Amino acid sequence: EGAFRDWGYELAREEFGAQLLDGGPWHSFKNPHTGREIVVKSVGTQVASVPGIFGATILGDGAVVLILDIIPMHRAYVQKLENLKAEGVEIVQEVEEDHVTTIMVVDDSITMRRAGERMLVRNEFEVMTAKDGLDALNKLQEQKPDLMLLDIEMPRMDGFELATQMKQSDRFKDIPIIMITSRTGQKHKDRAKEIGVERYLGKPYQELELLENINELLQLEDA
Repeated sequence: EGAFRDWGYELAREEFGAQLLDGGPWHSFKNPHTGREIVVKSVGTQVASVPGIFGATILGDGAVVLILDIIPMHRAYVQKLENLKAEGVEIVQEVEEDHVTTIMVVDDSITMRRAGERMLVRNEFEVMTAKDGLDALNKLQEQKPDLMLLDIEMPRMDGFELATQMKQSDRFKDIPIIMITSRTGQKHKDRAKEIGVERYLGKPYQELELLENINELLQLEDA
């Protein structure tokens, strides 16, 4: 225990410029820069055997907080990697990249495409645009979006044709589709439902309503 106290004092003094206030079975340290004082107490042998556990302190609200020393933690991690390599285990480090949600806007109206793009970019989405169904199919070969906003009436290939091809494709059937159209009749809604379109909104759409549908389909509420 004496060795623990001596080592703890040297660590606090060298790393943080802390001043020893008293001794005994614990040490009290005070940072001369902030004036903050903590009492570092030794922990039981079971806890102290864990690499990186320096001690514990009690905060003003009564919460018990462990104090860590990252040096032995890092040392144990490096030793574990060396042991695995010695056993012939290949170590692969994966770098997790932040995923940016991409939405494709398919509409023959350049005004609607630009308005949709501005709204989505403002809400931190990546945006792809296409002027009709055929243009969208070509761009789908290059990049797969997370969701599609789709008009119905378009030249060359309309929204129903595009949605049908996507829902019949193993590659694209899992892309949620929100149809946004001036065709708000029940027969058009029923046809979209039969194809497998997830949501159906009329023009002009409310931005808040559209964003709520996007978040629900992509389950972004807790992201």
